[in-house]
Amino acid sequence: MEEKSRTIKPKMITKSHLVSSILFLLSYSTILHHLQAQPSTQGFTCTANQSSFPCQTYAFYRASAPNFLDLASIGDLFSVSRLMISKPSNISSPTSPLIPNQPLFVPLSCSCNSINGTSISFANITYTIKPNDTFYVVSTEYFQNLTTFQSVELVNPTLVPTQLKIGVDVIFPIFCKCPNQTQLQNKVNYLVSYVFQPSDSLSSVASTFGVETQSIVDVNGNNIQPLDTIFIPVNQLPRLAQPTVVPSVQPSGKTERKGLIIGLAVGLGIAGLLLVLVTGVWFYREGVLKKRRDVERDDEKQKMQFSAARKGPKDIEVNLMADVSDCLDKYRVFKIDELKEATNEFGENCLIEGSVYKGFINGEAYAIKKMKWNACEELKILQKVNHGNLVKLEGFCIDPEDANCYMVYEYIDNGSLDSWLHGNKKEKLSWRTRLHIAIDVANGLQYIHEHTRPRVVHKDIKSSNILLDSSMRAKIANFGLAKSGCNAITMHIVGTQGYIAPEYLADGVVSTRMDVFSFGVVLLELISGREAIDEEGKVLWAEASGILKGNVEEMKVKRLTAWMDKVLLEESCSMESVMNAMAVATACLHRDPSKRPTMVDIVYALCKSDDLVFDVSEDGLADPQAGRQGAGRCIEVVGLGRSEEVVIDVYTMEKGRTKWSVKYYLQMNDFVMPYAMIKVLSFIEGNNEAGPLLGDDEKPR
Repeated sequence: MEEKSRTIKPKMITKSHLVSSILFLLSYSTILHHLQAQPSTQGFTCTANQSSFPCQTYAFYRASAPNFLDLASIGDLFSVSRLMISKPSNISSPTSPLIPNQPLFVPLSCSCNSINGTSISFANITYTIKPNDTFYVVSTEYFQNLTTFQSVELVNPTLVPTQLKIGVDVIFPIFCKCPNQTQLQNKVNYLVSYVFQPSDSLSSVASTFGVETQSIVDVNGNNIQPLDTIFIPVNQLPRLAQPTVVPSVQPSGKTERKGLIIGLAVGLGIAGLLLVLVTGVWFYREGVLKKRRDVERDDEKQKMQFSAARKGPKDIEVNLMADVSDCLDKYRVFKIDELKEATNEFGENCLIEGSVYKGFINGEAYAIKKMKWNACEELKILQKVNHGNLVKLEGFCIDPEDANCYMVYEYIDNGSLDSWLHGNKKEKLSWRTRLHIAIDVANGLQYIHEHTRPRVVHKDIKSSNILLDSSMRAKIANFGLAKSGCNAITMHIVGTQGYIAPEYLADGVVSTRMDVFSFGVVLLELISGREAIDEEGKVLWAEASGILKGNVEEMKVKRLTAWMDKVLLEESCSMESVMNAMAVATACLHRDPSKRPTMVDIVYALCKSDDLVFDVSEDGLADPQAGRQGAGRCIEVVGLGRSEEVVIDVYTMEKGRTKWSVKYYLQMNDFVMPYAMIKVLSFIEGNNEAGPLLGDDEKPR
């Protein structure tokens, strides 16, 4: 190859080339500096052994149209109640409507999580994918850049972002941080997650939160860019200025006042005339519409009858099956002939109660319920729950002849709790059995409240919907009124008198706390043996409200002894255990739903009541009723700091009255204390061999 062919002739550097080069270098420098100053798009790193994790913190959120203009929808998005948002946000009522860009503080449970060997701090929020959702859309529009789609991909490695199925649950990691020890010493109690807006300046953000500009720079650096998530160090949350109606300015001067009076008189006259006209038109229109609706209703009925006559049984069955197509893979679809044969044509000799029949199919006993309404919603809820304290749905059937739906459940041998407490059974329930029933129901409710997304509210907890199996273990039945998703308002109030929570009856507020209230009533039934509402219409929870009032323990015991079931007094059960259960019931029945305990707290408290049933004698720890071996059902926390170690006392029968001190190391997800307790309990009860259960330094795994 010739030399000149390898020689490149230099180009002339024009003025335009020079300007372009300078602009490129400046923009490149800015981008590079921004990338160096900000954390990875996958989140903020943390130290796993930092004692301040986990912590309660907050995110600054703005109401937005069209989906998030009320606290209920925002609460469901972040899996918190409306009250948990309204109080820190300075909103007087949790049912108040919001306006676009209205500022809010949303609570977060922030933890340090190990992802692919890197510790990242975020709050786990579970979101159910809807049509047209993508990681990017949900991150930027719904969660308003409090996370990034890269972070979502990181914590959901099994999901393909371009192949998201409607209904799948996705974890969205909301960026958050917990104060370190130095910050805590400087009285920084929260690092509030805040998305820096294009219109923001450091000084404006500092003014909003009532902090110094430098304190924001100290935490986040000095190169904050629009849409970055930053953290605002505060001692306490600032009082947000919520929008109010601004009164109009009244004109001054005689002429203006005169004009105002004339204007008001004319306006009121016109308004009165319009009111009369509108009222007349409305009454006329209602009369016409009523006649039209009656005609349309008759026409529709005739059309349905004509359509049903023309369609064959197979056509109707196919249409109905389409509504429950999601359930076909999980449940057995029974034929109507099978159910008729099993129940002797739904004869009275097979009737259990109401519209529930007992039937045998291939030698197995089933409870077959004829539904009085469309069962699609109940099927959709039941297909996502599976717990030992919930009655199991085995399958369903749709009768093509009359379009009736039948639900086929496992058969529960011993009937309802209601029949045991208020029926004519000669055998009465011991206190220990009643307490175990309460714990079983609480466990079932804890499962549907805490481990389903969106959370399921049963809405009809009562003694007749609690069934007892052959071992007297309780199972929750009848999800006909259940609702998937909470913190909502409904105008359609349904339920059983005596069990309905006041806020639901008054305002239609649907939340998990209404189940807590109903559970409190059931607990009162177990303690007293009385029905939730008497023949005179007096409700049990109102009658029991004053039993534990006052500070004199002797008076409390005296009132409780006079009120409780006489069967329990004859049994000489532990009054301390009954008192503890009564305290739990009283807490469940608090008029303010936000002050009621969660089912997690209730399970733990009732376990302590169960522990008190044991009698300590010279022969060691004895179960007076069952002679049960192994550790007690409950354990007691004797020391808990903000560190990862919890010290727990465990009593064992094998060693008589010896008390073993066990160290348990909190795991990443043990933010709520009772979860840690349940983990240790499961470990201990699984080791009932002779000898010590655990050494002093053994670590449950």
